[in-house]
Amino acid sequence: MRSPTSGLLLLLALWALPAFAYAENELTSLLNERLSHMRAVAAYKWIHHRPIEDREREAQVLDAAELAGLRHRLRRESTRAFFVAQIEAAKDIQRYWFDRWAVGGAPTSAPDLSAELRPELLRLGDAIVGALAEVSASQSIAIETEGVTAASALALQRAARGVRLYLSAFDQILDAAVLRVGTTGDYAPFSQRIEDGYRGVDIDMAKDLARTLGAELVLVETSWPKLTADLRAGRFDIAMSGVSRTLERARYGAFSEPYHRGGKTPLARCSDRATFSSLNSIDRPGVRVIVNPGGTNERFVNEHITAAEIVRHPDNVTIFEELAAGRADVMITDAIEARFVSQRFDALCDAMPGRQLTYQDKGYLMPHDPRLLAYVNLWLAQRSRDGVLEGLFKQHLE
Repeated sequence: MRSPTSGLLLLLALWALPAFAYAENELTSLLNERLSHMRAVAAYKWIHHRPIEDREREAQVLDAAELAGLRHRLRRESTRAFFVAQIEAAKDIQRYWFDRWAVGGAPTSAPDLSAELRPELLRLGDAIVGALAEVSASQSIAIETEGVTAASALALQRAARGVRLYLSAFDQILDAAVLRVGTTGDYAPFSQRIEDGYRGVDIDMAKDLARTLGAELVLVETSWPKLTADLRAGRFDIAMSGVSRTLERARYGAFSEPYHRGGKTPLARCSDRATFSSLNSIDRPGVRVIVNPGGTNERFVNEHITAAEIVRHPDNVTIFEELAAGRADVMITDAIEARFVSQRFDALCDAMPGRQLTYQDKGYLMPHDPRLLAYVNLWLAQRSRDGVLEGLFKQHLE
């Protein structure tokens, strides 16, 4: 029967690499917490006659960890090496308990693997990825979980000390061959969620941009209230979703050159469009102005609507149904969206066709990385000159 590692901390201290005094750190704490769940995982597999090794699941965990690591600029090979070592340590523990239970004292109950254990393991895995980005060569890892072998513990230590970061967003995209595009999926014709994914001008442009970079496209769902926060958190490399270029957003990222110019206009039921043909006719008592939160529509309403009732609707996909059903009177939105919606809702019309309340342009929002910005601007200029952009707008507005 296998036995737990004895004197493991001593082995780490005597390791042939330069010795570092162990100090409690976040990575050590999270790693031990995650490994502590392996006894319960083993119990579930024992009771349900499942094998310890699951290559398909391991591949999924490694791929997800690599993608999560990109949020923190972790090089893909660094993240993979650490999680490979972590998986081996986890299997050590499971084998240890299988060996013990083979001679007696086997468990008769265990938490459900899918419903209880895996959600917690995923949460800890994401936290470990974040802690890896902060690890330094002077930190040591002390594995205190029963059943881990000395070889696996040392492999984890080496993998942690081998962590490296990408120098910039552009370096990461080129080296990792992954382009993560943030998109809301609720703003046609730029980005619209459909049954099997997304469609729209910016979705097609994202595919083309990824192709030119030799990268796999990964679409990351975001929302207007969280757009800049998600950018700052590294959840995506570039936002492509009909994002209006504003000074507020420019505090947190860099905008490409404009690829579409437009402005705000009122959208109303066609029977009422003559009633709401100006801002003065809209901003008066008794009028219900519906707005989706977090974007430039809400900002305009907050700044200009003082007398009318403001109805905040959280879903930009169903907001037009509210307007068409008479549960609101008017919506202030971008003229291109008003045009798109009026073609699909017979009851809704642009109340100011050919005129707009504001001037606004759209751009792609990305981190402050001069090389990435220069590349996107050059690509965008080429797609504008060769007619691709014009063709996509025509295609998605028909």
